[in-house]
Parts: sequence; structure tokens; C-alpha cells
Amino acid sequence: MRSVLIVDDEADMALAIQESLKRFGFKPTVYNNPVDVLNELNISDFSLIITDMKMPKMNGIEFLHEIRKRGIFVPVIVITGYGTVENAVDAMKLGATDYIMKPFSLDSLRGVIDRILPAEFGQGAGDIVAESQVMKNLMAVVREVAKSDITVLLSGESGTGKEVIARVIHKSSLRADKPFVAINCAAISESLLEAELFGHEKGAFTGAIDRRIGKFELADKGTLLLDEVSEMAFPLQAKFLRAIQEREVDRIGGRSPIPVDVRIIATTNKDLLSEVKKGRFREDLYYRLNVFPIKLPPLRERREDIIPLAEFFIRKLSQKMGKVFNISGDFESYLLKNEWEGNVRELENLIYRTTVISKAETLLPPIEGGGAQGQEAGRPNAAAGRMKDMERDLIVNTLKETGGNRTRTAQLLGVSVRTIRNKLKEYDISEEEIKR
Repeated sequence: MRSVLIVDDEADMALAIQESLKRFGFKPTVYNNPVDVLNELNISDFSLIITDMKMPKMNGIEFLHEIRKRGIFVPVIVITGYGTVENAVDAMKLGATDYIMKPFSLDSLRGVIDRILPAEFGQGAGDIVAESQVMKNLMAVVREVAKSDITVLLSGESGTGKEVIARVIHKSSLRADKPFVAINCAAISESLLEAELFGHEKGAFTGAIDRRIGKFELADKGTLLLDEVSEMAFPLQAKFLRAIQEREVDRIGGRSPIPVDVRIIATTNKDLLSEVKKGRFREDLYYRLNVFPIKLPPLRERREDIIPLAEFFIRKLSQKMGKVFNISGDFESYLLKNEWEGNVRELENLIYRTTVISKAETLLPPIEGGGAQGQEAGRPNAAAGRMKDMERDLIVNTLKETGGNRTRTAQLLGVSVRTIRNKLKEYDISEEEIKR
């Protein structure tokens, strides 16, 4: 269980964050005074620090400065209220990993934490399994490219680990102690993506009730990851191209450009050159991004990594669940013969589902074709009933693991949030049952 340090002089706020983190599966420690933290704790023992900006004896920026001065690079989330956004930017420049504005929801807090700390059962920066020669060669290239500030274009099928590699490049670079800021171009509409990238001034458009700092500015001196860059709207590509060429951004409604120093890493699961030929992606932007291309192989082309990856995910889950799991021979054979169209992500999700539902420590392959291991022939109704029971148990257990977060549960199980909602109703799963 990863430990999180919460530093906030407001006792109610600190308690609310503490209880939320417990439900998320973290081990929180609360301090109301940053001076006491510096005097009494080994800050390096924590996986993450969440600190308020405004505190009486030492503010968040001073606290962060003291942490970094001591050579400690634990990720830091700064909580800031209205009117202190500029201070949040200063904190990012000092090495804060992200900031969150008051008031905030628990889902938004979890979203920020998930961007910084990959899920415990998943791969974190540096947790790369590379037993196959193709991955060993790729990691050798990654280590070399990390030493420079060259723009990197990571391509490959969905689920091959492009963001994991991007984080490794950042963590292995001279910018490692500066912000790593990621934005998914496919998940945000064109109008919102522009505001997310470049920021906006108060009153720049309807709904702009205060100034917002864009991802470019937040990533200053660090790394900006553009996930699924091929999905960026064509008109916005021109403004983005200018930003990386001129190394400056214009906030929406701003009066003057703002200089930025960011390293760009982009990912795509499409053939960008083909997109250029189809008129969907700017040719000049393509060549700006394709300075150092790295293509990640699909899992079916690195089969030597399948069992080591499965064992890696199982070790992570064993630590989280307090149980020791191992792979049966049948399960190993199943893993090796699978084509893994969803790549490493599909393997990770399968391991998660299997361990959650397993009643034994030795993992068996999943049920195929509606049957079940050990099932007597000629009993379709019993099989169907068992399948429904297993599906119900899987949903309930996953919701418990995610603290009731339906979005995260849907991601882990590879279904939509609507499916989870329908299943909750179908199986009459109550909130009380999830909390038990």
C-alpha cells in the first residue's frame, strides 16, 4: 500500500482527503504544519505529497522549495484556491507535479493522482519488462534518446505502453525533477483542447470565470506528452505548430505571448504519414513531431515477455491484496497462445480480473465458450448460473478495489460505464454492499 503525505492546516479538508485516499487504497499520513513535517519525517518514504498552498507558518511554495533543496523528488500536488493560480504556476516551476483548484471533487482528485501514480497493479515509470530481444533493443534506444531534449514520436497499437515509455524517457532525462504533463487529444473536444493546451484569461469566452493556466505553461522546463496526437483537430494543429516552433504560447484572450521551455513527446496508434496523405494531419507538424520516431511492438511480436509481464502484474496484485498468487500450467499455456489484440493493457486487465475472482492462489485460465473448469457435461443452466455469479462477484470486488469509482471499474473490466450501471441494477448491487 503506497503512502501519501497530506499537509494542510485546515483540519476538515485534511480529514476529507485522508478518508478519500483510504478508499482509493492509499495509506495517508496527515500533518497540519509543514515545519513539523520537515523536522520529524523522512519525506522520501512517501510516494506522493498533497499540500495546501496557503498555510500560516510556511506556505506551499516555501515547503516545496525546502523539499527540493534537500534533493527529494517525491511527486507533489499543490492545492490552491481562487486568486492563487499564479502561485500554483510558481510551484510548478519549482517542481510541483500538478495542482488542483478548490473546490474540487473526489473524482477530480483521483484523476490527478492517477495521472501521477499509475495504478498499483499497473506499470509505473521504469517498470518495464524487457526479456525479448526486440524490447531490449528498444530500451537501449530509449535510454540514449532520454539524454537529449529531442522531440520523440511514439507509435504503436493501443495498449502497447506508449505512455509508460514516455514517462521513462522523462524520468531518465535532465528534466526528471520538473513537471511531466500529459493530455489526451482524443478525449477532449476541439474547443476545450485549445483552452487546455494554451490556457485562457478571465472573460475570454462564455464560462471563462477566471484565468486558467494551460498545459504548455504547466509543463515549463519539463515534458509535455500529447497522447493520441493524430486526433487533434486540423485547425488547432496550426496553433500548436507555432507554439513548438516559437517556444511561446498565446492564452485565449491574452495580450502577449508567454515563453515556454518544454520537451515534446507525442503518441499515436495511427500511421501519421498516411493521415497526412489523407489531408487529416498537417505535413509540417508531422515533420516537427517525427524527429525521433520509436515504434513499440505489439505483444504478439514479443512473446518472450508475456509470462514475465503476467508475473509482474501478479506480484503487484499480490502486494495489494495480501495474497500470494501463482500461475498454473494451463493458465500459462492460455496466455502464450492468445493473440493479445489489446496488447499489454489487455493482459494487465485479464490478470486483474482473474485474481479478483479467483478463490484459490493458483490462477486458472478464464472460462471460454460459456463453460467452466470442472463443470459436469449436460448442465447448461448450472453453468449459466455460475457465470452470472462470477460476473456479479467480479463487478462487486472491482468496485471495492476502486473505492466505488465506476469509471475506473469500467476501465479495468474493459466495458463502458453504462454497462457497469446496468449491471448494478441487474444484479441489485447496493452501495452498502460495495462498502462492506
